Amino acid sequence: MNDQGFSRRSVIRTAGAAGAGLGIGALGTGTADAAPGAAADAGEAQAPAAPPRQGETMIGVPFEGRSTIRVGIVGLGQRGGSMIDLFLALKGVRVTALCDTVREKTERAAKKVTDAGQPAPALYTKGEHDFEKLCRRGDLDFVYVATPWEWHFPMAKAALKGGKHVGVECPIALDLKELWELVDLSERHRKHCMQLENCAYGQNEMRVLRMAHEGLFGDLLHSAGAYIHDLRELMFDPDYYEGPWRRRWHTRLKGDLYPNHGFGPASNYMDVNRGDRAVRISTFGTPSLGLAAYRKQHMPPDHESWKETYVESDMSISLVQTAKGRVIRLEHNVSNPHPYDRLNLLAGTKGVFEDYPPRIYLEPDMSGHEWGDFGKYKDFDHWLWKEHANPPGGHGGMDYIMLFRLVQCMRLGLVPDFDVYDAATWTSPVPLSHASIKAKGMPQEIPDFTRGLWKKERTGIDSEKPKG
Repeated sequence: MNDQGFSRRSVIRTAGAAGAGLGIGALGTGTADAAPGAAADAGEAQAPAAPPRQGETMIGVPFEGRSTIRVGIVGLGQRGGSMIDLFLALKGVRVTALCDTVREKTERAAKKVTDAGQPAPALYTKGEHDFEKLCRRGDLDFVYVATPWEWHFPMAKAALKGGKHVGVECPIALDLKELWELVDLSERHRKHCMQLENCAYGQNEMRVLRMAHEGLFGDLLHSAGAYIHDLRELMFDPDYYEGPWRRRWHTRLKGDLYPNHGFGPASNYMDVNRGDRAVRISTFGTPSLGLAAYRKQHMPPDHESWKETYVESDMSISLVQTAKGRVIRLEHNVSNPHPYDRLNLLAGTKGVFEDYPPRIYLEPDMSGHEWGDFGKYKDFDHWLWKEHANPPGGHGGMDYIMLFRLVQCMRLGLVPDFDVYDAATWTSPVPLSHASIKAKGMPQEIPDFTRGLWKKERTGIDSEKPKG
C-alpha cells in the first residue's frame, strides 16, 4: 500500500538504470531495460549461503527511548500524504522534515504540520536525490518512506547510513542482494530497518495470532495469505499512481509483486524467524492477459501504455515450506475482476480460521462441520485493539495501530515488534517467485537472513502491554 511522490520522468528515466546484471524482461517495446532494484534472472539459481556478518545482530535490540520522536517523511503521494495525518495524531511525534519532488505536495503536507501546532518542517524538493540531505539531518530519529518501489532500497540505505531508524512501505527492496545489504547496514549502523506491514496489525490477524499462541488451533499445519485487489483502473489512472511506475512493474517481473500483506501475518502465525524458518518457495503463474484486455477496452490508441508488454502473471500462486514442515500459500492478483481478498487462513490439528468473510471451526467448541462465529472469540483481541476499539485512519484502523505501536516502542525504549530480518524474509518472494516461474516452478531457497538465530524463540507482534 505504498504510493508515489516522484515524477513520471524519474520512473521512465530510471527504468534502465541502477540495474546492472538485473535484466529481467521487457520494458516498453521489448528491450531488456532493467528497473532499479528489479530481481535478477540469476536468482533462478539456489540462493547462496549467508554472507559473513558485518555487525552484531539486531535481534532483541531496543530503541533508544526518548520523549519525542522526530520524523522525516519521504514521499507524499496517496500513501505518504495520508499517513502524515496519523503521525500528527500521535502523542510525542514531531514531523521535522518532508521530501517530495513535487513542491505542491510538500507544501500541502507542511500546512498540515503547522495546523497541528508544530513548527514548520524543513522541505526537500530539489531533485530526485534530495532525500539524501534529509537523511543526513541531525534532528531526525525516524525516516518513513512511501515512494515508488524502485526508490525504497536507496532511501532505506541512505537513512541507515545517516544514522536513522527507517520504516518502508512494501516491498522494502526488490532483489536478494539489496535485502542482504539492508540487513548488513542495519547491523553495522545499529539502527532498525522495518517493513511497515500494516496488515500484520489488522484486528482479525492479531486475534488469530493470539489464539494460535494460546493453542486453540493445536499444532499448526498450514496458512495462506494474499493480495488480491483489482487495480486495473487505478494503474491506468495518471493521478492516482503518478505516472506509469506501478503498471510498468508488470512489464518486468512474472511473480508475486506484493507478497508482504499475506506473508507477514502468516509468518507471524508460524513464528517465522522466532522458532521456525521459511526455507524454500515454489511459484506458478498464469498467463498475463488482464492488463492488456483492460487497455484494449479502455485506452485510446495513442495512450502510452500501448508501448508496454505485460509479463506479470495475472495470478501467481506460491507455496512456501518452513523448517518445521509447515506450508504457507501465497497468492497475488491485481489484474482481474475480483473482490478484495487477503485469504488470511490458518489451520492446525484442532481447527481452522478463514477470512473474507471471517469464519472459524474449532474443536471441541464446534461440531457438525459447520462454520462458527468468529466474533465469539473477541476476548482474544490483542490489547492494542482493546485499547483502541475505533482507531482513526484508513484500512480499518490498522494503519493507526501500526504507527501507535511503533511510536510507543520508540518512546519507551522497547524492542520493535519486527525487524530487518522479518522485512527481508517477507519481501524475498518478490525476486524468488519470479525466478521460480521462470524455472517452471523449480523451488528457490529462501535465505536465512538471521544467520542461524531463527532457532531461538522470541516475542514478536503478539506483545505484552508495556507498563509505561
